Amino acid sequence: MSANQRLSELGITLPAVATPAGAYVPAVVSDNLVFTAGQIPLVDGKLVATGKVGKDLTAEQGKEIARVCALNAVAAVKSVLGDLDRVKKIVKVVGFVASDASFTQQPAVVNGASELLEQIFGEKGIHARSAVGVAVLPLDAPVEVELIVEFV
Repeated sequence: MSANQRLSELGITLPAVATPAGAYVPAVVSDNLVFTAGQIPLVDGKLVATGKVGKDLTAEQGKEIARVCALNAVAAVKSVLGDLDRVKKIVKVVGFVASDASFTQQPAVVNGASELLEQIFGEKGIHARSAVGVAVLPLDAPVEVELIVEFV
């Protein structure tokens, strides 16, 4: 099944690509790879949540927010490829979690992104990953996700 068919089956509509908050672009193509900029959880131009996971938000809430970030990253990929069926492999996911100092469940939070990518891309969506706790993210976003994607 194609990525486009899976999106339809999952009832997911890709969002518009987020406008960069600085001097960069949402995604860049180099050879056969797409590198996305870090995507925060914007929906219709507004953050869905702010604060620290483990203090202001639960790990489960963080996981849902990571899913929103990943969906924004997929939209950025589509913006440069034109068609998600050109995706050969999600190579790497990097997830940043703005965390309370005692919070250690960053991998569980970033699973929200990883699980969504596997749902959309199937075997092509299984990837290497980093899940990193940080003190603060842009605009006080709780999660930020970036992708490296191989395409044909």
